[in-house]
Amino acid sequence: MYVKNVRELEVFKLAFQSAMNVYRLSKKFPKEELFAMTTQVRNSSRSVCACLSEAWRKRRYLKVFTNKVSDSAQEADETQTWLDFALAHEYISQEEHDVAFNDYDRILSMLSKMEMKADSFCFKSGTAK
Repeated sequence: MYVKNVRELEVFKLAFQSAMNVYRLSKKFPKEELFAMTTQVRNSSRSVCACLSEAWRKRRYLKVFTNKVSDSAQEADETQTWLDFALAHEYISQEEHDVAFNDYDRILSMLSKMEMKADSFCFKSGTAK
């Protein structure tokens, strides 16, 4: 299947949906967390999509593409860490945590597969996808 833009990728769709879920969850965080946990978890969750978009535009360069996909995975991992803190502080329920955390596990798995198959996403020498 030919993918015209990053928004058609299943991993991007899931990452976007998950970032929106994190935003909804973080609206319940206390005001004193606004500049700490709230901003951090929102930024890292959104950065998963942003890094994927950057990777997509860098498909001409295999190593840069792989690096940007790796950056996206790092942001997903960071988001999971903030979700752990939110649970520990009882800002979210165990169920809310598990749903969001598991979504990011799926995202991480998909990103790992993208890294392993980076050649299939990148331009071949002298061609355009």
